[in-house]
Amino acid sequence: MLSQALRPGSLKGYIVMRKIDKSVFIAPGAQVIGDVTIGSDSGIWYNAVVRGDSKEIHIGKRTNIQDLAVLHVDKEYQLTVGNNVTIGHSAIVHGCSVGDNVLVGMGAIIMNGAHIGNNCIVGAGALVTENTVIPDGMIAYGNPAKVIRPVENQDKMRILENADIYVQHATEAKMGLRHRKAMPL
Repeated sequence: MLSQALRPGSLKGYIVMRKIDKSVFIAPGAQVIGDVTIGSDSGIWYNAVVRGDSKEIHIGKRTNIQDLAVLHVDKEYQLTVGNNVTIGHSAIVHGCSVGDNVLVGMGAIIMNGAHIGNNCIVGAGALVTENTVIPDGMIAYGNPAKVIRPVENQDKMRILENADIYVQHATEAKMGLRHRKAMPL
C-alpha cells in the first residue's frame, strides 16, 4: 500500500506526486520533494535530500539513502535507483540510473546521464562523469571513475549485507528503538 509522507516546508511551490510505501523510514531532517516514488523497506536517513522537482525520481525496495546524500534531477534527466542499493553518506546522485544491488560509496558523485549497472560498486569519493556507463558487475573508483575490476562473490555479499543492515536499522528507527538522547557538550 502506498501513502504520502509530508514534511514541513517540502511542499512550497512544488506539485507533489509522491508515492512512498508505508514501510519506508524517513528520518528527521530528511527532505523528500516533488515527484518521488520509494519502494518498500527503504530508508531516507538524516538530512538527506531527495528532490524530484523537475523530473521523476524512482527509488526501489530495500534501498538506503544515507545521511547528507543528495538525489536530484534535471528537466532532461530523471533518476532511477534500483533495489538493494546503498547510497553512502554525502554522495550526490544526479539525473542518472543506478541498477539493483549497488553500493555507492561515501562522497561519490554520479552525474547526469550516467548508468551504473547491476551488482556494482562505485568507490568512496569517485566521480562518475556525464553519460559514463559502468557495466554490470564492475567496481569503479577514481576521478574520473574508471572500472578497476569485476565484483567478486564477497563484494556481492557485502552489498546485500549493507542493504539488510539498513533495512533492520530503518525498522528499528520506525519503532523508536534506535533513538539516542542527545547529550550536552
